Amino acid sequence: MSRAFTSVEQRIDAWAHRRLERLEPGGALLRGLVEFTVFVLKQAWACIFGAAMLAALVAARLWYPDDAALARTDALVIAAVAIQAIMLLARLESGREVWVILLFHVVGTAMEIFKTDVGSWSYEDGGVLRIAGVPLYTGFMYAAVGSYLVRVFRLFELRFERYPPIWATAVVAIGIYANFFAHHFLPDARWVLLAVVVALYARCTMHFRNHRTRPWRRMPVLAAFVGVAFFIWIAENVGTAAGAWIYPDQADGWQPVSISKLVAWLLLMMISVVLVTFVYRPQPPVRSDDAAHPRG
Repeated sequence: MSRAFTSVEQRIDAWAHRRLERLEPGGALLRGLVEFTVFVLKQAWACIFGAAMLAALVAARLWYPDDAALARTDALVIAAVAIQAIMLLARLESGREVWVILLFHVVGTAMEIFKTDVGSWSYEDGGVLRIAGVPLYTGFMYAAVGSYLVRVFRLFELRFERYPPIWATAVVAIGIYANFFAHHFLPDARWVLLAVVVALYARCTMHFRNHRTRPWRRMPVLAAFVGVAFFIWIAENVGTAAGAWIYPDQADGWQPVSISKLVAWLLLMMISVVLVTFVYRPQPPVRSDDAAHPRG
């Protein structure tokens, strides 16, 4: 797997390396602050596609004219395509990563068509760039999650200890996707599926490093999943506040999305995780001698 950094990522690493070299051996607090700063910067950089999409949604709500000849939803589709094109032209995503992101589009749009038809949520009327009433920019919102995951894999050189079998994770992902449709007609299996996810990943530990001259860190992968789901929930609140879509209980005025949606996002993220593992196969932690001689 290619580990090449973009120029921005190289500058972040170079900045951290210079700061750490200048610190005294006993400067544990300052070292920790530099490490934390690099972590935040790289997380923000991994979210660049999603952040750009959220910015476009908010800008369209605040400043786009309601009576413009080009519908707001169509303008958002064009903006989303432009963001994706910039990501490709700037080589912020590889060709292999783009194929997975395209799968996110298909998977997400299919679910959107069904969910809007059954009234789970709705979008603003108008525009022609839509399928069955669903604006085409919605697929890019799912792709933003995929973009974050594939980028974070590379930025932090993620490795996994006791990762569950890929076939088992794929079966669970298929079950989760099917339940998003089936629970409208059959008993909702989300809690059963959540229990299966916990059982599959309970022993799995994620190894990562903030930059290539520093030691490897580790954390339970389930903690990482919950953290990502929480920030997606935050983004969902921003999106609904901007009117990108609304839930039935928001029809008479915006209110925060229920925290219970975290479960839905965590389960949906499992589909994303499995798709990403088709590009970046989970690798075991590096040996101690490899860690002592990191690649440049």
